[in-house]
Amino acid sequence: MAELSIGILASGAGSNFDAIAAAIDAGRLRARIACVLSNRAGAAVLAKAGTRGIPTRVIEHGTFESREQFDTAIADALDGFGAGLVAMAGFDRVVTATLLRRFPARVVNIHPALLPAFRGSHAQAQAAAYGVTIAGATVHFVDEDVDHGPIILQAAVPVVPGEDEESLRHRILAVEHRIYPQALNWIADGRVEIDGRLVRIRGRRAVADQYLISPAIED
Repeated sequence: MAELSIGILASGAGSNFDAIAAAIDAGRLRARIACVLSNRAGAAVLAKAGTRGIPTRVIEHGTFESREQFDTAIADALDGFGAGLVAMAGFDRVVTATLLRRFPARVVNIHPALLPAFRGSHAQAQAAAYGVTIAGATVHFVDEDVDHGPIILQAAVPVVPGEDEESLRHRILAVEHRIYPQALNWIADGRVEIDGRLVRIRGRRAVADQYLISPAIED
């Protein structure tokens, strides 16, 4: 199987980029990062990629008249760098069908909530304000609706009573860094199949008798 080439879209610090790159270095993700594209010239992720010798490009969304024109420029750059899969890693733009048609079932995202709960921005704040006792993160395929596409992998994080958004954000981010490389590696190994909204991972052992209860029940 040919090595998976990942094009990363990021707008900020790039902690999920770090996690993906570290997984590749450790042999836990059999892929390479073809490029890092950002819509913000000052994004710290660009310097991180440059240090690793990974090609970068800034494509500022404000210079385009429409989202579709911006996505065309993004797709052209991804094609130019030979990206086979697009990984959104803290990318603060909603992508359109223009990009998705160019990379059908090949755009993935990580969202800091247990979808379908708390879609959109500030998911951690939404969870904290709602009073949930379990939060988490979701890796999913991207479709034309925001934070809606088929779910690949999720991880749960118990919420500490009275916890604020910032504390919860850091703990969710820690599990993001674990599950995003894992999901990408399943894709790289050709184990992921999409059937409507259902994602199947070939060769994955089904575990139906494990659960998390929060708050914990005392005997």
